[in-house]
Amino acid sequence: MFLGIADHLGWAIAVTATADHEVIDRRRIALVEPGVTSAPIHYESRHIDVPATVALVAKVRASAVRASTAALDDLAAALPEPIVSISLRRWPPDFPDDIAVLRRAPYESRADAIMCRQVLAEVAHTRGWNVHPYHHKLVEGQAADMLADRADAVLRGPRATLGPPWAKDHRVALAATVLDSAVTRTNRP
Repeated sequence: MFLGIADHLGWAIAVTATADHEVIDRRRIALVEPGVTSAPIHYESRHIDVPATVALVAKVRASAVRASTAALDDLAAALPEPIVSISLRRWPPDFPDDIAVLRRAPYESRADAIMCRQVLAEVAHTRGWNVHPYHHKLVEGQAADMLADRADAVLRGPRATLGPPWAKDHRVALAATVLDSAVTRTNRP
């Protein structure tokens, strides 16, 4: 099974598909626990000093680990086969981790979402899942190119077969699994 994630601030759409691109599960998952801010850097840090921001980020990160672990546990338990990989929106490999730096532009607007993606990647690694990054603006077109004449049926067909909701986030997450499954197939011995 291949899991694609289209994340937002504190939540994500998760689409799980087979290597043949059949959607087995789609759901919205929480990336932080209820009552915990999903944007400690972007929103909260402008009202508090750096040491308080460091403490808040640690609290939110711990919440993200618990929420992501629970969401992935629930998802994995609902599937007929194990997940082998997760596809996440990519982030710059040199993205800073110093809180004082993250509080400033251009980092503050992306820091919280990247933290949640990093947490998802860490949780996935602890499960032995491969982690594949994708470019959110290109992934749907790349998958369509790869699928050729099957693109519309694979990427838009689930709306007819599964019913709503099936929107852009679902297509992006599924498209990421299409690319991931192709990479996995070519890397098999």
